[in-house]
Amino acid sequence: MYCQRLAVPLSRAIIARATLQAESALAARCLHTSVVRKDIDSAAKYIGAGAATVGVAGSGAGIGNVFGALVIGYARNPGLKQQLFSYAILGFALSEAMGLFCLTMGFMILFAL
Repeated sequence: MYCQRLAVPLSRAIIARATLQAESALAARCLHTSVVRKDIDSAAKYIGAGAATVGVAGSGAGIGNVFGALVIGYARNPGLKQQLFSYAILGFALSEAMGLFCLTMGFMILFAL
């Protein structure tokens, strides 16, 4: 009686393990197809392009800082209006150039590979 209680669950476990190994071998074989590889490559491409274009947000923050400092500087000393404005335009141009550089790198990653 006790032997039967132990033997039946043990035989069921052995049969289930053999079935599971056959299914996992089949699943492992299916992962190496060209369609899946292409999907992984395209997903990595999109992730890389998105990560490269994150710098555009930094460009927006930099432009906000530049013009915020222009307003504060003009409020403190209105006599330096022309000089402060020329510095602000220079800061805007440099911040925008870095944002465009990041955007360009994102498009290069997206379309070059």
